[in-house]
Amino acid sequence: MFKKLPGDEAQSLVTTTPDTAVVFRPTVVRTPAIVTVVVLLWRTVATLVRLLWHHPIASAAVALPGVIWTLYGWPYGLGVVVLLIGSLAGWGVAGRESFLRLIGWRLLAFWRLVWVYQRHWQPVMTISGLARHISGRTYLPRLLGVTCTSWADQVSVKILTGQAVTDWTDRIEHLAHGFGAVSCRVSIAQPGRLVLTFPRRDPLAAPLRALPIPRKASVGPVRIGLCEDGAPWRLKVRGTHVLVAGATGSGKGSIIWSTIRGLLPAVRTGQVEIWALDPKLMELSYGRDLFGDRYAAYPEQCVELLEAAVKIMQERAASFAGVRRAHIPTTRDPFILIVVDEIAFLTAYQPDKGLRLRTIAALATLTTQGRAVEIGVMAALQDPRKDVLTIRNLFPDKIALRLDESEQVDMVLGDGARDRGALADHISSAPDRGAGVAYVRLETSPDPVRVRATYVSDTDIQRMVTVYGPNPFTQDGQEGDPCE
Repeated sequence: MFKKLPGDEAQSLVTTTPDTAVVFRPTVVRTPAIVTVVVLLWRTVATLVRLLWHHPIASAAVALPGVIWTLYGWPYGLGVVVLLIGSLAGWGVAGRESFLRLIGWRLLAFWRLVWVYQRHWQPVMTISGLARHISGRTYLPRLLGVTCTSWADQVSVKILTGQAVTDWTDRIEHLAHGFGAVSCRVSIAQPGRLVLTFPRRDPLAAPLRALPIPRKASVGPVRIGLCEDGAPWRLKVRGTHVLVAGATGSGKGSIIWSTIRGLLPAVRTGQVEIWALDPKLMELSYGRDLFGDRYAAYPEQCVELLEAAVKIMQERAASFAGVRRAHIPTTRDPFILIVVDEIAFLTAYQPDKGLRLRTIAALATLTTQGRAVEIGVMAALQDPRKDVLTIRNLFPDKIALRLDESEQVDMVLGDGARDRGALADHISSAPDRGAGVAYVRLETSPDPVRVRATYVSDTDIQRMVTVYGPNPFTQDGQEGDPCE
């Protein structure tokens, strides 16, 4: 029996054996040279047009000196280059913010597009498995453009027809290492288009000092830190419930105390009440004078305080029924924020089954019905497993500080959060680098946001108690101010 032979060698074989495979030589169609030239010229022109359209300033900065050099000689071209560089340098010194917004980030985006992303696009797409090979042809996702901010590159991509977002979120580590970044985050811009965020630096690497207490009373959102893009982190506490999860030393106290600090002016005016449950007897007890008789530490006291909140909730619901659907906090019916430092002490580690069941029942009632009548719950815990907190899905807004395991990220923030870039298990355990750093996933957005809460020191808490406690310090008839 003859073996199968490729190409021309099969032509010379003659056989009459019926079961011998017949090998056909494929037909080769030779493309005229003029067609090849036209295609190459068309691709070159299209690339130049796209370059001019997406990067007009960078293109003009490169093309103008070359044109003048060609028309008038090298001294004039060199002079234009020197004048251009001197003008840009002067602008950068005198007006750094406007220069970066109008020129600097665009030039950086042009450089990153050409030198980093276009240069490595094909090998990264191919090796990571995002390219497709069909009938001998390679199909690549299209790189649409790059936008630079002060801390990251945002790469717009048109994905292949038939691809899903999970095809990309499953390969965030491949993308990050392929393009030389520490991480990658995937978000949906519109159907068929994604935005890949590659951080160039970490704007949250340094600890943040406690913010000044606001002079104007507000029920929220409360400014408690900084987002990765430089915007203030404002935490919504009214009209929602917040779950804070993190390992020991991850900075849960920073979030709790920063929130309390921002609400103190509203507490003074009577628009807000803060009820504190502190079963560990460590964190909230340091400022217990801020809470008055609404502070509980022992399990029996905690359950009684929660059941008192349920009673108030039911009374408000009965009085509001048929009268109004939306409630604005007043001194008569203030917004109540119930802060639980370590909720697992009450729901999972409580040996008294009766107290445990009463606690879970009260918390479930508050988290399902409380926000409609201006009662919110902020709970913190270390272990986010379902058997530790069975009602964790009743918290619309979730914050994940440093976690011990990658699986815990999705337990806290929901399925797919880690694939979208919420690497809470990679947050540094060093207090100066990682304490207070977290990923936030809000009810209104599936994309996690990286943030850092300010650090409220013991001295800051003491000053808060001095000014906003039961006997505030006064000087010359004026209340003390820990903000200035």
